Amino acid sequence: MASKALARGIGTSFKDCEHPRARWSKCPHLYKVRYRDAAGKQVEESGFANQDDAIQRLTDVYKVKEAAPHGRAKAERVAKYGSMRFGEYAAEWKAGQRDLAPASVRHLDSLLEHHLLPALESRRMSTFDHKVVDGFIRTMERNGAGLATQSNAFDRLKAILLDAHRLGIFDDNPLEGVKPPQYDPKRAVVPSVEQLREIRTAGDDTFLLFADLMSGCGMRNGEAAAVNLDNIVADDVHRITEQVNQTTGTYGRLKHRKVGDYRDVPLPGRVKETIEWYADTHGTVDGYLLRHPNDPGRPYPHYLLQNQWQRIKKAGEATVPEGMVIYGFRHFFASNCLARGIPVTDVAEWMGHRSLDVTFKIYRHLMPGSIGRAARILDLGLVA
Repeated sequence: MASKALARGIGTSFKDCEHPRARWSKCPHLYKVRYRDAAGKQVEESGFANQDDAIQRLTDVYKVKEAAPHGRAKAERVAKYGSMRFGEYAAEWKAGQRDLAPASVRHLDSLLEHHLLPALESRRMSTFDHKVVDGFIRTMERNGAGLATQSNAFDRLKAILLDAHRLGIFDDNPLEGVKPPQYDPKRAVVPSVEQLREIRTAGDDTFLLFADLMSGCGMRNGEAAAVNLDNIVADDVHRITEQVNQTTGTYGRLKHRKVGDYRDVPLPGRVKETIEWYADTHGTVDGYLLRHPNDPGRPYPHYLLQNQWQRIKKAGEATVPEGMVIYGFRHFFASNCLARGIPVTDVAEWMGHRSLDVTFKIYRHLMPGSIGRAARILDLGLVA
């Protein structure tokens, strides 16, 4: 078999017969072409009456390949990642999550170890579809996983599969039509004003400071532990710039934020008074109100707050709602805002949620009658 190689990357035209190339123009055999497609697979075609037709076919194929580099790259990605096991893909995806704080990494590792990998580790990525995702949710239900855990595990699986979808592994979104686990709003136990009044004074001065910062400014536990006098940027504004990281026990960036990011939150007058009273009573270290009781050079450890919370509940001297956790103070902040008509977009920003969806998922039930209220407001602006 003789052949004629063309420019590099175009392919080869030839005749698969006993005649030498010098005789191709006169022999009756048809021309053939050989080239590699976008996925790198070798392709051979025949049936070309003359060499010009064969070369034209190779040229056309080459132009299409050159005009669609993204298609070629996609084919290569699909070939590489589509056959990859979920466990291996999840490990690569996790390595790219460089913005996660240590506590978030620990939470991700727990979800992978206890929920995602036991159910999905050996599955090839290209085989995921809505039925597989639904089956995973049902597996968590059968295993008795709580709704909050189900929701968190689904969110992680969703992030991984959407990353694969962007690579082109799936023609259709494997999450399309999937009903995610529904967070149970009853889990967000909110104390009443009277209950809050009892609970905030049931512990020591430090506990009262935590309760006021969380219920009045919407701070997380770790953010309240890092409260600093210098962050009162106005009489009614507190700037949250850092938190005490539960994993490392050191000051670190805010959750879902980059280093140096901050968020300004409302500072009610009563909370400002509590901050100033605590500073006058107990002093500060470099502006920080809360430090380790045995070593003022270290941040306040998270377990001390949890220990005191357990003692308060066990003592039974304050009316603590059934199922309330320390985060209930933060839930009170959200409830207080929404009940007074503050836009949920502002509440989400002040609470530092990753997205507005998180706020709606947890607190949508705290906005009863919103449609009727909207109708009454809109009616005021209509011409009779």
